[in-house]
Amino acid sequence: MSVLYYTDLDVWKKSMDLAVAVYEKVKLLPKEELYALSDQMRRAVVSIPSNIAEGQQRNSTKDFIRFLFVAKGSLSELETQVMLCERLNYFKKTDTEDLLSKCSEIGRMLNGLIYRLNCKQNENNG
Repeated sequence: MSVLYYTDLDVWKKSMDLAVAVYEKVKLLPKEELYALSDQMRRAVVSIPSNIAEGQQRNSTKDFIRFLFVAKGSLSELETQVMLCERLNYFKKTDTEDLLSKCSEIGRMLNGLIYRLNCKQNENNG
């Protein structure tokens, strides 16, 4: 894998785009959700590219993989919160579908990266 820096990773770029999209959507939430659901969603979405970046800058493939799994956890947390927003009638179905589609793509990209890193790690250990 010839990635020089985390900003070169497409999954990091897509997760940054998702963060911008979520920040825009949470503006639609009622004021009483400002320090609850809105804050939780912002933290979850920021965690995704942050963990990708931190993991890529670690000294080992094992650490990178661990951080990618943390990013996947934050992604699942965000997906749940997006679905909750629709159930609470804060988001339209189209808003939810758009965000979940982005989440799904990022999830597939994270899985692919984890798979490739595991293969690389197994080659180096085997």
